Amino acid sequence: MDVVFALSSLARRSADAPMSEDAAAWLVAIAERGDRAAFVAAFHHFAPRVKTYLLRLGLPPARAEELAQETMLLVWRKAGQFDPAGASAAAWIFTIARNLRIDAARRDRLAAAEVDPLEDAPPPPAADSVLDAAQRAERLRAAIALLPPEQAEVLRLSFFDDRPHGEIERALGIPLGTVKSRLRLAMARLRAALEELK
Repeated sequence: MDVVFALSSLARRSADAPMSEDAAAWLVAIAERGDRAAFVAAFHHFAPRVKTYLLRLGLPPARAEELAQETMLLVWRKAGQFDPAGASAAAWIFTIARNLRIDAARRDRLAAAEVDPLEDAPPPPAADSVLDAAQRAERLRAAIALLPPEQAEVLRLSFFDDRPHGEIERALGIPLGTVKSRLRLAMARLRAALEELK
């Protein structure tokens, strides 16, 4: 079909009901000559339909408008890839719109997944609190080193290994009362030693 005839016939028809040959002719004219009039005709016909299609797919109006314009921009840039024998102009254009919507959804999912791990991380402890904790730990080690070995062992098993008294009794082969009294003595000496180390 002659492109000039197709464009002149477009002027006589309603913009809402062009024939599919007209749409194919617009794309051929855009591809072959960069015909702006053909692009304007294609834009006025397809842009509102593409936007409606995207709205029906659940996009918000502003996003649908944006993707409809991107679709028509790709129609201008890629019109040379249109093959009238392969698909109708409408099918080709709506495929572009569908692919843009899928790409946008993927980008949105990736952006949502990319959370900065430092956003939710607690702030690092202040240097003085780190130093204070290190000094307390050193005082505790020094105080434990001052305990008699049997009391230090019961203390280590109970507090550092988190073993119950009955298990300590079996491990050391001593009565439960002895475990408890050694632990009580160790705690009393530990408190006194920590007071002295302050």
